[in-house]
Amino acid sequence: MTNLRKSNLKKLPAKTFDVLVIGGGINGAVSAAALSAKGVKVALVDQGDFASFTSSNSSNLAWGGIKYLESHEYALVNKLCKSRNHLMESYPSTVKEIRFFTSIQKGFRFKPFFIYLGTLLYWAMGRFFTKAPIYITRQRLKELQPVVNAKNVSGGFEYSDAYLHDNDARFVFNFIRSSMSYGCIAANYVAAVDSKKINNQWQTQAKDTLSGDEFIINSKVIINAAGPYVDLVNKVNFQKTEHKHLFSKGIHLIVDQIIHDNKVLTFFADDGRLFFVIPMGPKTCIGTTDTQTEDPTAKVTSFDRQFVLDNVNKLLNLPQPLTQADVIAERCGVRPLAVKGAGGQGDWLQLSRKHAIDVDVTDKYLSIFGGKLTDCINVGNEIASIVKSLGVELPHQDYKWYGEPDNTVRDEFFHRAKLMDFDLLTPPTSTEPLTTRFWRRYGRNAINMLEKIREDPAEAELLIENSEYLRVEIEHAAEREMVTKLDDFLRRRSKISLVVSQADILADPGLKAACKILFGEEADDKLQEYLDSVS
Repeated sequence: MTNLRKSNLKKLPAKTFDVLVIGGGINGAVSAAALSAKGVKVALVDQGDFASFTSSNSSNLAWGGIKYLESHEYALVNKLCKSRNHLMESYPSTVKEIRFFTSIQKGFRFKPFFIYLGTLLYWAMGRFFTKAPIYITRQRLKELQPVVNAKNVSGGFEYSDAYLHDNDARFVFNFIRSSMSYGCIAANYVAAVDSKKINNQWQTQAKDTLSGDEFIINSKVIINAAGPYVDLVNKVNFQKTEHKHLFSKGIHLIVDQIIHDNKVLTFFADDGRLFFVIPMGPKTCIGTTDTQTEDPTAKVTSFDRQFVLDNVNKLLNLPQPLTQADVIAERCGVRPLAVKGAGGQGDWLQLSRKHAIDVDVTDKYLSIFGGKLTDCINVGNEIASIVKSLGVELPHQDYKWYGEPDNTVRDEFFHRAKLMDFDLLTPPTSTEPLTTRFWRRYGRNAINMLEKIREDPAEAELLIENSEYLRVEIEHAAEREMVTKLDDFLRRRSKISLVVSQADILADPGLKAACKILFGEEADDKLQEYLDSVS
């Protein structure tokens, strides 16, 4: 058990919090970050690891919702475009513009030029914040992207949106880390079993899912941000809400690089669903979206896997067709879609990812439905406003709780890095200079990590081949990132298990050294726990 987690477990039952947040996905993370930065006493628990569910299985795209133009949800697209732009401005090292290269098959329900006109509208709704769209004829498409099979293509276009440079779970965790820096007491692997209102105060029965220990967390307000489990938590807590969830499953397969420029290739699959081929450094992420499911724990099926492979082989001119043997890793995310009505019914294909917040003013209980990474700053701000309206004081109401450190801190880091020739230490297998990576991942904490490397050059050792994680980064994760299981580090604090094959990870002698840093005397047990989970 990490010292940070051990310390926070002791603090959770020790006092009454203003707010208890249940769930450490993107909605819970921004709620905790916004409130704690504004001076609210916050606790946050998640029954698994932070961002271990929906928030670690997205497409890593921060987009303005261009597909919602087809269903005429112009207000939503307008809002999401504003949110995307704000996110890009607030996190310029992490949320970056990327071009989407789209080809349209013959016989598709819309002509390519008509859809291109839609991209112009999208660009305008995005305040011309990105590069302009361009129309691409069939012949030009073959020249620009020879990897695209143009046999049945009638034309295409290119437009811009944004993507997360690191994985989505890392982005979410940085909000959790920020909230802890402002005083939030957060702990992973703690289940909120049930909550009862006693003497105008919530008493939540919590359980450490690793040790089995149970304790009470007292709070004035509860925020249910449990993602796909929001409805279940509400049922246990006898809360009735206006919204319910429907579930949409999206899967991705990760393979060795099959596209060689930094553009997202976008198609419409055999059944009309959007299909993406997304660059991921030296790898490529391919996948579909929107398969209806009733199971929040849905997995990738053999049918899903073959569907993706069949479509990518059909849509691209590859030297050799991709097979299941080429798959390095898989992602499967269940997206909770907010619907109104007690029955929780709706045309799920027409449902957007917009969020809704239901509030029981009398009980001081909030439930967050839906939502996506693009809109996360809005969710944090709305939650802070609602909590204030419930009578909780925000001592630092106007404090800005999000965004990268200012240029003064950034310039200081890059200056120190330049003085010590930090980029010369970049491993040959790295996809970017160390200064770029360290600033994006760690912000102001990167300065202290530079000093550790200056004092001891061994801190710059690459322990796991192709991992893009130095010894000093693993030490930082052990001290400050509440890595409780090995998968927390390999899959969520980093994306190692997404870009390095399981066989290569397990064969790497540096894995044991990394475990020793992360878990100390528990290293062997934690490694065996991981081996059992992947066997």
